[in-house]
Amino acid sequence: MNVSITDILDQIIASLPLFKPEFSLIVGFILSIVAALFFEKHLKNTTFTVALLSIAASIYYLCLQVPIAATGFSDMWLVDKLGTYARLIIAVTTLIIALFIQQRHRKENNGDIYSILLAATLGMHVLCNSSNWLVAFIGIEMVSIASYIMVGYFSQNKAQSEAAMKYALFGSVCAAVMLYGLSLMYGLTGNLDFQSPQHLQGLMTAPEPVVTLALLFVLVGVGFKLGFVPLHVWSPDVYQGSPTAITAFLSTVPKVGALILFTRVYQAWSSTAFYFSELSTWIIIAVALASMLIGNLAALRQQDIKRLMAYSAIGHTGFLMMAIFAYQDTFHYLLFYLIAYVLMNLAAFIFIDYLERMTGSTALKSYQGLGRKLPVLFTAFTLVGISLIGLPPTIGFIGKLMVFSAVFDIFQASENTGVLMLLVVGALTAVISLFFYFRIPLYAFIRKTDDPTQLQPAPSKLMLFVGYGLAFLVLLLGLFPQLLLNLLA
Repeated sequence: MNVSITDILDQIIASLPLFKPEFSLIVGFILSIVAALFFEKHLKNTTFTVALLSIAASIYYLCLQVPIAATGFSDMWLVDKLGTYARLIIAVTTLIIALFIQQRHRKENNGDIYSILLAATLGMHVLCNSSNWLVAFIGIEMVSIASYIMVGYFSQNKAQSEAAMKYALFGSVCAAVMLYGLSLMYGLTGNLDFQSPQHLQGLMTAPEPVVTLALLFVLVGVGFKLGFVPLHVWSPDVYQGSPTAITAFLSTVPKVGALILFTRVYQAWSSTAFYFSELSTWIIIAVALASMLIGNLAALRQQDIKRLMAYSAIGHTGFLMMAIFAYQDTFHYLLFYLIAYVLMNLAAFIFIDYLERMTGSTALKSYQGLGRKLPVLFTAFTLVGISLIGLPPTIGFIGKLMVFSAVFDIFQASENTGVLMLLVVGALTAVISLFFYFRIPLYAFIRKTDDPTQLQPAPSKLMLFVGYGLAFLVLLLGLFPQLLLNLLA
């Protein structure tokens, strides 16, 4: 079918209103570069202010898009509640991360970092709304390249430079493998819209070994952003070597975008009754099991809190995969657990950063005896740890309970052995996580030392109060989850 340039332009113009949140980020990206070049030397925090205004404008337009369900740009751009709520999570989290970076590195020349942060946020918006593999790949690369730069931006020693190099090299290889997988898919289907009947029909009629290879190659790119096993090897070194504010970003925001993309792909493929649908289901089950087991077992041996959180994030990624598998007719509990995950991790890294600035270390042993000196901080930190385990009365407990309930319903309907394994391993790893999360209050409140850590003068407490606020939300939404569920309805 021949489509004229005029028709294409008309469709693009008609689709532009759906792109307003992303336009806000694009304008902010350009203005932040201009501000960093010409105004930052004379007016401090100009770039930071531009970034905040840009993200705030994006949040405003996203709130207006909540009731909208539409497609644009030749059906490559999908706007629905799932994508809009996910982008709201990303935008609000990025706002907190920007404030985190500003408070942590305000004495340094850090104007350029905000334009990079906006570019990463734009890439994640693309991931949330894409129904086309090529657009999704562009989104993944926008996030990846921005993340490489952010990890190396504040490098001050060999370990941080090494972390940035490992991240960039591993990410580049994963991107190349994914691109090859996409070329195979295009060759098999002649279409890159993963929800279109033509794409699905092409996969159904293609040889099974080639489809399997293409699926695995594409999964490499998405898996790199999610950080699940076996594509997790970069996480511990990068988490430990990056500045804590950047680690907080890596552990939360990119995972939201990649998870929503993966959810859309799985929903499109699992709705068919053909070979690749069953294969993708078993891949998700296997990856979830391996990530939960390896992530939580490896965390038991960690003596550095940032490496511990890296392996914890791998374990939680396995649980997020379990949430994707459980997502059938409603997205409420998937988004609920995503919000829980973001709240818990952001609060944890804010506390880790504050303690790092006071003790000069991220080793767990540096927390010995500090519970008496910083009782409120370690009480809040312990509460966040309880939520990460999935114990009541926290949001982590409610989120895990909702996912377990949904997976159990699937098991009752199918009696699938793989689904039963998900339930058993999910419960087992929650018990395992008790032993490493409770090491935080163990060192702080119980273990005594003859050589207490010498504390540096207290840094700015603004982010600490933000952390307390997030910890309060962890408790509040655990006691009253309906407050959040009503918003997601």
